[in-house]
Amino acid sequence: MTERLLPTPSHTIGPFYGHALPFPDGGQVAPQGHPEAITLHGYVLDGAGEVIPDALLDFWQAAPDGSLKGAPGSMRRDPSTGGFLGRSGVDFTGFGRVATDADGRYALHTLPPGNAGLPYISVCVFARGLVHHLFTRAYLADGADPLLDSLPADPLLDSLPADRRATLIAAEGTNRTYRFDIRLQGEGETVFLEFQ
Repeated sequence: MTERLLPTPSHTIGPFYGHALPFPDGGQVAPQGHPEAITLHGYVLDGAGEVIPDALLDFWQAAPDGSLKGAPGSMRRDPSTGGFLGRSGVDFTGFGRVATDADGRYALHTLPPGNAGLPYISVCVFARGLVHHLFTRAYLADGADPLLDSLPADPLLDSLPADRRATLIAAEGTNRTYRFDIRLQGEGETVFLEFQ
């Protein structure tokens, strides 16, 4: 008789993050009413092109001045009650966490990153069916055609063929918005990064 072993956490399929990981206003990185605020939004899609209504996205980015040291306080706690206190409303932390809605959509309200070259926002994707999270980047190209070589120099983008490069470019929309859909596999799969 063989003994049945229980799966370790890295072998289980979630999501298990609905309880504590999302936090109020996790997608509101820019201070409310900031005149330079932008919105990065889109859908998270599976291999069949269906939306994923229960993904969780973490975002990190440089501040508008290019610095990588955001202010602490994305998940501040009230010292007297222990409850969630929230962001201060005036500091830029450089970190956001957003769950997709029932339609697979997400939205991040932030400030334009000041990276050298083509600015980008780093994204980490947690979703059902993923044993390990995925890393990618959303480049804000300001109307540049991602299939042309007219983009500013970037080592990652320069290493990719044009059709794969296009999966990392957030399309500029109206009213300071950028559309960035994340496709987990299949045709048009987003380029994901491997860290060792």
